[in-house]
This record gives sequence, C-alpha cells and structure tokens, in this order.
Amino acid sequence: ESIGIKDVPNGKSWYEDLASYHTTTKLSPDEIHAIGLKEIKRIRQEMETIISDLEWDGDFQSFLNYLRTSPRFYYDNPEDLFNAYLIMAKTIDPLLPKIFKVFPRAPYGVIPIPAESAPYTTTAYYNSASQGKPGYFYANLYKPESRPKYEIPVLTVHEAVPGHHLQFSLNNELPETIPSFRRKLYLSAYGEGWGLYSEYLVDEMNIYTTPYEKFGQLTYEMWRACRLVVDTGVHAKGWTRKQMIDYMAKNTALSIYEVTTETDRYISWPGQALSYKIGEIKIRELRKRAEAALGDKFDIREFHEVILEEGTVTL
Repeated sequence: ESIGIKDVPNGKSWYEDLASYHTTTKLSPDEIHAIGLKEIKRIRQEMETIISDLEWDGDFQSFLNYLRTSPRFYYDNPEDLFNAYLIMAKTIDPLLPKIFKVFPRAPYGVIPIPAESAPYTTTAYYNSASQGKPGYFYANLYKPESRPKYEIPVLTVHEAVPGHHLQFSLNNELPETIPSFRRKLYLSAYGEGWGLYSEYLVDEMNIYTTPYEKFGQLTYEMWRACRLVVDTGVHAKGWTRKQMIDYMAKNTALSIYEVTTETDRYISWPGQALSYKIGEIKIRELRKRAEAALGDKFDIREFHEVILEEGTVTL
C-alpha cells in the first residue's frame, strides 16, 4: 500500500543491495542521504551567489518561480526548441580538443523522442552507436513550454558530448586487449557519473554564456543531489510522493512537470538515481587528487584519457 520498496518483504535489505549495485560502493542509504544533504547545501550557496549578482529583488523561491513562469525562458513550439539543441551540439563539438586527446570514430545526431512516448518519458536520453549506425541524443519536444532554454546547454553536454556519446563510443571502440566485459558492460555509477562530471567540466569551456545557463547547470547538479535525498527518502525513510515533489520543487528550477515525471521514475526504479552524483563526486575527487600530486605537470587531456581508457569500471 506504500510506494517505498522498504515495505515489501525483505525490502530494507533489498534497497541496501540496490544502492550498492547502482553506486558500486558500500555506502549505506543513510550515508548517501547525508552526502545528498551536504551537496545540496554547497550547491545552494552557488545558486544564491548568482541570484545576488543578478540583483534579484526577492527570495530564492520567487526566483525559481520566475524561471518556471517567465515566457522569456521557453520556446512556444517544438521546432524552435529542436533547432536550439542542434545549434548547441555543434557549438560544443569544436571546443573538445582543448580537453580531450582521443575522439570516437562514431558520429552522433540529435533527434526528437517519438511523439507516442514523449509525454511519459524523461527530458532526454542517449542511444549508443553500433556498427554502421551513429549514436543519437533524443530530445523531448513535448510541451516545449515546460522545457527551459537555460537547460539546453547542460542537457546537450550530458547526453551528447563530452557526455554519453563520447564516453559510450570510446568504450565501444577500445582495443581487444581490454576485457570484453569492460568494453560492453554498462555501470550507471561510471556512465552517469561521467555524464554529470561533463556538465561541470564544460563550465571551463565557457559553454554557459549567461547567468541563467550557469544557473541551469547548477539546477541540474542540484537535481542529482536531491536524488540522493528523495530516493533514499522514499525507499528507506518512508517519504510520501508529495514530500518528494515538494522537496525537488523547493530546491531546483526544474519545471513542475519535470519534477513530477522524475519523482515517479525514482519510485519505480529504486536506487538507480543514486548513481549520478556518487559517480561524479568520485571523478572530481580523483581529479583533485591528480592536480595536487602533479601540480604544473597536470594535463586535463591526459587525466580524461586515464579515466576513459580503462573501459567500464566500478568506482
């Protein structure tokens, strides 16, 4: 009768196992919940700085409401939204050699999520390239009035390059000296951790050109931090669906439509949403360690090669 997996037979142990599987760590649900709260506090401070710099005359919630309701942040038709994704993808492509040494042979395209499934699915997703076929970044064009312009850069980065397309395709093209399971297996903590790290990474490439686009990147990072709290909240701590929706709406600039569809995703797929932030934290931790150890000899292109050249590995 409840929505949390903890209330099915052996549900507490089952969720602990799912959290371990999806993060490839031994972190407990309580530890993950605490990490989420800590990250939310840090990201909120960065968001507040942007709001202050914009000289917004109001509080945090009124700024989020402005982002959700002002027509300036939305296209009024699917065609313009789709063209914006295409332009963003081709804006990013030529900047990649600054931070990567090796590139996949497989190209990628941007196409709409099929109309029959778009109302019931997430904001975007990626389908990887296969022999003779490109990879595709699928963008959801349903209800363009619920899909903010300030999310376009960060979403394109995550699903296309340097996010999923770059990582998936390089993984598929690794030499056969790498064991086949590391070339073909997918682990969410590694793949989604890389996708979220990519959102942070391109800030150094000046992809986010306005304060609102930078806020969009932060709201996506905040969204993934909130996942640590609401996923563990519903499946380990007895949260209700309304608690989840309210928490996401309070802390992110996602539209209420997106908040609702995402909430239902976490309810129906326990533990998977934990993988993004836990994976990204690990990659950023490794980078910080490398920068400290190497000093002036640190090369971001070499670091990314080390992260990607081993194939799919646990954190």
